[in-house]
Amino acid sequence: MTEGVPGSRRIAVDRSEGFGERLLGQLLDRAHAMPPQLVAPLVAEEVRRIGGWDVSILLQDYDQVMLVPLLGRGLTGGDPLPIEGSLAGEAFVSETRVEHPVADGIRMYLPLLDGSDEVGVMALTLSRVDDDDRRLLRRLAGLVADMLVTKNSYTDQFFLTRRRRPMSVSAEIQWSLLPPLAMGIPQVEVAGIMEPAYDVAGDSLDYALNDEVLHIAVIDAMGHGMNAAVLATVAIGAYRHARRAKVGLAELYEFMDTAINEQFGPDQFVTAQMVRLDIESGHLEWVNAGHPAPLLIRGNRVIEELEGAGTLPVGFGGATPRINTRQLVRHDRVLFYTDGVVEEHEAGGEQFGEERLINSIEHVGPRTRSVQEMVRGLSHRLMRQRKGMTSDDASLFLVEWRGGTADHLAEIDL
Repeated sequence: MTEGVPGSRRIAVDRSEGFGERLLGQLLDRAHAMPPQLVAPLVAEEVRRIGGWDVSILLQDYDQVMLVPLLGRGLTGGDPLPIEGSLAGEAFVSETRVEHPVADGIRMYLPLLDGSDEVGVMALTLSRVDDDDRRLLRRLAGLVADMLVTKNSYTDQFFLTRRRRPMSVSAEIQWSLLPPLAMGIPQVEVAGIMEPAYDVAGDSLDYALNDEVLHIAVIDAMGHGMNAAVLATVAIGAYRHARRAKVGLAELYEFMDTAINEQFGPDQFVTAQMVRLDIESGHLEWVNAGHPAPLLIRGNRVIEELEGAGTLPVGFGGATPRINTRQLVRHDRVLFYTDGVVEEHEAGGEQFGEERLINSIEHVGPRTRSVQEMVRGLSHRLMRQRKGMTSDDASLFLVEWRGGTADHLAEIDL
């Protein structure tokens, strides 16, 4: 087909299936040896070869409020764009491409998805768009997302792009511990968020999907600053060690309890929830060691606080933990949260409280689509209602169980 590029004569550009396979194959062949600083110019060159121009890679900031342009040779910079209310934000939130007519063609916004974790958005302009273009660009965006995630461990460039203000040392430690804050497969979807993003200290989140069991930990280490961050680091390390030893929830709690007690003594502790969800059956079990009760959400309504039996915080050397169980219904959502979400208050005023949290959940739920969009919207609404105050860490972790199977994804159609 023939395409036009501003400032140049019209050139023939092949975007057929075979050409696309060769183009993406070349990109994949180079990716393993590609230095992080060359990702941007390589992507810009690949887009140019299909007749595109004005390429931007936009990464989500730590507050999950803005999409920030990645700087690099061949990329268009500019100001950060809000996730709420921009075309790039629409592509990001909906996880689908957005096409917008401009004076010289079509501006394309494509979500950068690594699995279901939203890395950001790729934007570019083409003089016109057909189905060959859409197919090729969708695959290119997927490969670019994989490259950004893979190269992220080798450079500070992507971290610095996402950072819009100074970050405390304790927050640096906490962010280095975290898994991706969103994950989705056909049977289950999860998403988390932590505030204050640039000064979080004692809160942390972790999860792992091992065969048919989703393992989750939400923790809140006592205190503030570096001491809380170190305490949380030991707690998460002990949790992962015990989880990977494939012990039961009771043994996992006891291992964490011993590790905290031996390292810090009886005067320091961590509140926590350790959770296991069978993603085939929907059987949920958890140990609640000093956290607020999780909330069960069905049809965008909070139908129950999952009170259950409580267990002493990790580090107190308590008795054998009490394990709670619940059978979920498909599309049930369970919200785990730390006490900073509901205990914030103005000087002399009452605490924010669970009732306002529940009202916020039921307000945000019907207005959002994905688990990640809901947890982001809920966190931002709660922050506004607290008038921007976050004197303690405030974390949310939302899980939706869908059931079914993902076996079809292992079948290849030829």
